[in-house]
Amino acid sequence: MAFALRMKELMRKYGKVAIGVHLSVSCASITSLYVAINNNVDVDAIFRRIGISPGGVSEEVAETPVTAAGAATGGGEVTRDAYYGTPAPGEVPPPRNRTRELVASSGGALALALMCNKALLPVRIPVTVALTPPVARFLARWKLVKT
Repeated sequence: MAFALRMKELMRKYGKVAIGVHLSVSCASITSLYVAINNNVDVDAIFRRIGISPGGVSEEVAETPVTAAGAATGGGEVTRDAYYGTPAPGEVPPPRNRTRELVASSGGALALALMCNKALLPVRIPVTVALTPPVARFLARWKLVKT
């Protein structure tokens, strides 16, 4: 309840500045996530490390080897999906990069960056609350907004 009142007070006091700061933080977040995803950073592993549980595929399904035909294999057979090709005899397949698979299958890095940005809303809101008063003071000092 206190958080909702604080947000209402922030909007009443700063209005357009708070919206501008929030949109700026969101754009910076989307841009940095997009660059990270395009550079093959494993975003799924980073989210797990900070405690944000990614939705979708369960752990046991994500680690099940898949053949080129797309069917899950049984037994101890070592196979890779069509993306990695066939392994050399005795070679251990590399760990699956879930981020790379999502980028390839779901329409691109921008879509994944937008989904990650949505998941980071609990991080972006406190950043907006912390940055809005100093930005408003700065803009008032330059007489760009009324206080």
